Amino acid sequence: MKYGYFDDQKREYVITQPDTPLPWINYLGCQAYFGIISNTAGGYSFYRDARLRRITRYRYNNAPYDVGGRYIYLRDDSSGEFWSPSWQPTQNKLEEYTCRHGMGYTTIASKYSGIEASTRYFVPLDENLEIWQLSVTNHRPQAAELSVFSIVEFCLWDAQDDSTNFQRNFSIGQVEIEDGVIYHKTEYRERRDHFAFFACSEKIAGYDTQREAFLGPYRGWDNPAAVERGHLSNSVAHGWAPVGSHHVKLSLKPGESRQILFVLGYQENPREQKFDPPDSQIINKQAAKAVIAKYRVAANACGAFEKLRVYWNELLGLCQVDTPDVHTNRMVNIWNAYQCMATFNMSRSASFYESGIGRGLGFRDSNQDLLGFVHMVPGRARERILDLAATQLPTGGAYHQYQPLTKRGNDDVGSGFNDDPHWLIIGVGAYLKETGDWSILDEPVPYDNEMGSETPLYEHLQRSFRYTLERVGPHGLPLIGRADWNDCLNLNCFSDSPGQSFQTTTNKDGKVAESVFIAGLFVLAGRELADIAKHRGLCSEACSYLAEVTKMDSTIRKHGWDGEWFLRAYDDFSRKIGSKENAEGKIFIETQGFCTLAGIGLEDGLAVRALESTRKMLATEHGIVLQQPAYSKYYLEYGEISSYPPGYKENAGIFCHNNPWVIIGETRVGNGDAAHDYYTRINPSAREEISDVHRCEPYVYAQMIAGRDAPTYGEAKNSWLTGTAAWNYYAITQWILGIRTSYEGLVIAPVIPKSWRGFKACRKFRGVMYEIEVERAGEGNKVCLEVNGAPVQGNLVPLPPTGTKSVAIKATLH
Repeated sequence: MKYGYFDDQKREYVITQPDTPLPWINYLGCQAYFGIISNTAGGYSFYRDARLRRITRYRYNNAPYDVGGRYIYLRDDSSGEFWSPSWQPTQNKLEEYTCRHGMGYTTIASKYSGIEASTRYFVPLDENLEIWQLSVTNHRPQAAELSVFSIVEFCLWDAQDDSTNFQRNFSIGQVEIEDGVIYHKTEYRERRDHFAFFACSEKIAGYDTQREAFLGPYRGWDNPAAVERGHLSNSVAHGWAPVGSHHVKLSLKPGESRQILFVLGYQENPREQKFDPPDSQIINKQAAKAVIAKYRVAANACGAFEKLRVYWNELLGLCQVDTPDVHTNRMVNIWNAYQCMATFNMSRSASFYESGIGRGLGFRDSNQDLLGFVHMVPGRARERILDLAATQLPTGGAYHQYQPLTKRGNDDVGSGFNDDPHWLIIGVGAYLKETGDWSILDEPVPYDNEMGSETPLYEHLQRSFRYTLERVGPHGLPLIGRADWNDCLNLNCFSDSPGQSFQTTTNKDGKVAESVFIAGLFVLAGRELADIAKHRGLCSEACSYLAEVTKMDSTIRKHGWDGEWFLRAYDDFSRKIGSKENAEGKIFIETQGFCTLAGIGLEDGLAVRALESTRKMLATEHGIVLQQPAYSKYYLEYGEISSYPPGYKENAGIFCHNNPWVIIGETRVGNGDAAHDYYTRINPSAREEISDVHRCEPYVYAQMIAGRDAPTYGEAKNSWLTGTAAWNYYAITQWILGIRTSYEGLVIAPVIPKSWRGFKACRKFRGVMYEIEVERAGEGNKVCLEVNGAPVQGNLVPLPPTGTKSVAIKATLH
């Protein structure tokens, strides 16, 4: 069953019925001001940090879902009937409804009782505000007397405190109202220098800023008393729950349309200029008034929207493909790239599943995300790398998370996730290959953000590598610490008390439990670091890294191979995990994919055998499950992974994040059919027809899909903010399509399905647009290259002379 359709020409997903299985969301903003918006206008806004600068309220895990948002009510003043043009929260049966989620904007349109309404929500570039462009059209044969009511509920800034500290928060809410603009200034009188504003372009008939005055006692958003009676009470919030609501009266002739603009924004003032007059307690509104005046004008709002469209057209135009598969084209050209930008902005902090409170930006997560967005925003990728490196510790370890507002490590979670350091090497390598900007390695970066501790970024990479060499276990494999990539494999936790965090509770000294996964990651990162050293002229250093890589490769073969597949780990008792010796959890996806991806076992057939075991034991119609058999009970020595019911999350769920590792592994052994088959199984566009099963958005990847052990097999959860986005983009563009960045230039090495006769692509790389045409002349993967009509040996396209604008590439597969 489908709930909408793709409009690829407009780069939109069009939802045609409001009651989707779950709220299907989009993101507004791409710089500092952000918002989440659902297909029924639910969601919230924040400035930079979803916890510390939450602007509006949203209620997670509410009944019903998706309560709190950017709501507009229309009221027929002749009959007293009212409705929500976004369906929520009144849920009237609309005559027509569409929600168009686009690139950085959402438009919700509907028709009810002969009145058509359309609202476009977006955040202009370089502004800390959002615009709601409401158009109302009267399709009745007679004139219509209407009232329009807007409503937002303000959050008292710190979302954690806002949802818990009621004994204080019920007494601190404050607002100002001037020229019809509502200014939310809770705590501005003391330590804050920022405030929010909510403005309307039209003359208002009234306003409300106290929630109970708008809703009425014991009423909800579906039946607000103020809308029912047809007017607001000009309430001024003093404590309790501040809101912002405007009332605009419309008189529309038959066929007449009117547009109303609402502007919700954030403003900071210099501390010495907080008040106007200076000796008062009145907000200095000068800067805010200027931007409000600008966007109360429809032409300026439309111009800002056009700039946003141009921005996304240019960004997505950096890599475009035309393959025989519509789902590949759609995801590469539009939605996968767009999702990669969302993960860049949000990491794992704010979505329908992530509350924006418990997590900041992840060290591991953000370094992996670089694989998907570095080609689109290399300057911002550079800044992100330096921010991440500044949260590294002198040992080479790193804070697992950091807060985007302060850019400091999160002490609540801390460090000790022993895979983290190597992802910095992977992320920096991706940046260097994409940009050729070797100067970043000489940037002085502190440790733990302590000024005076700076060393060049390159030394941070060296310490990342040494971190593992100083932390090996009884078999010579890396110690796992609190966890590796799989945060739920907690081999030093041994938690037997409810409420303890599996990630931060440690009851063992961590000197025994080892990770074969980190060993594979060490091999990949070590080879990357050796290449970087070589390019810096440090040949002896590069050789030393490769010697350690060779040693670890041998250790994996000796102690990490189980006969038909790679082991997963050794527990605190030095017992194997992911072995045929185990009753449950005999085989895991992570090591089969990542060891093969890292090139381990390519020469002697181990990689092929591991991938064959993966297909035989882990592959399902909905994707590759994380392990089999699922854990049927809680294992104290394994931690959170066994706490989930079978088939969910890390306990034999289809963890889409690591499926691309197997996809890349299949390309490394030359199997394009298997690689693209796996790619398609979890491709959200390809799953659109089963949206009633999949339930999540059909235009973005989800973190997990319920595995075959689960009662809800095939159901997705945790969409949008997942490393799945970057890894799938990386797998399809750089390994299946084979348009791969390298230190020396662009590599063209497709490993595509045998049924494909070829494909075309354009890829901008280091300022040059590469026009690529691939044709299949045989069933193999051997590439014959022509560059600007001249044959080139191998599959590397050398860097063109400075000033070159475009390069034509013809690749023939034999």
